[in-house]
Amino acid sequence: MKSVTITSYNSGYVALSYIISVIGAFVALTATHNIVRPNGRVSLINTLAAGLALGGVGVWSMHFIGMLALKMDLAVGYAMTETVVSLVAAVVATSLALYFVARKRSLMRILGAGILLGLGVCVMHYLGMYGIRFGGHIQWSFDVIIISVLIACFAATAALWLAFNTRTWMARAGAAAVMGVAVCAMHYTGMAAADFICTTTNRTALPGGFGVINSFQLPLLVTVSALAMAFLISVDQFFQRVSTSARR
Repeated sequence: MKSVTITSYNSGYVALSYIISVIGAFVALTATHNIVRPNGRVSLINTLAAGLALGGVGVWSMHFIGMLALKMDLAVGYAMTETVVSLVAAVVATSLALYFVARKRSLMRILGAGILLGLGVCVMHYLGMYGIRFGGHIQWSFDVIIISVLIACFAATAALWLAFNTRTWMARAGAAAVMGVAVCAMHYTGMAAADFICTTTNRTALPGGFGVINSFQLPLLVTVSALAMAFLISVDQFFQRVSTSARR
């Protein structure tokens, strides 16, 4: 018997998803300023670091914390294959967009890269959604999906502009707060496009299968991964700054 699952949100996890997104954005904005070396060359290491911070922490980790904010009387699991591939997609899309703009900054490049990055974020989001396992299926509202894509492209374009136009740490903090709002807006709009249709009588049965983890295991995994990525990137950027100052 099919039934639409009634959903609500845990405000604590919603707040945590925003905080994680802001942390990732702030670290990414800091790393972005080291992408272009003094000799004019683009640093691939710093490009990847910024991509990992924004795509891996600010977008991917925020997405799964946001998924945990969703409350419903239905046991949910997550397929690790789609989960990991969605992380790679987010990091690769972000890194390529940053590299493209860093090579030659112009409004047209920011717009083009913003659209590509926005689409990459959507691929990550809906691939992550595809990895959800439960006793039923998702019914999509395609008009809301289109709105989420537009929000993602706008947010990504704004993120790229901010990445290369914030100088002080105060400006970066403010920009990170704005980017966190934009990323969360895209995520929760995308979530509004999904109705979870239950087709099983045992709604609380945990999904099984190879590489599937349940929702009780995910919060610690994602939160620790996000903070670890942000910490390691921050330490790397700190030592790069110390090394640059010592050479002057």
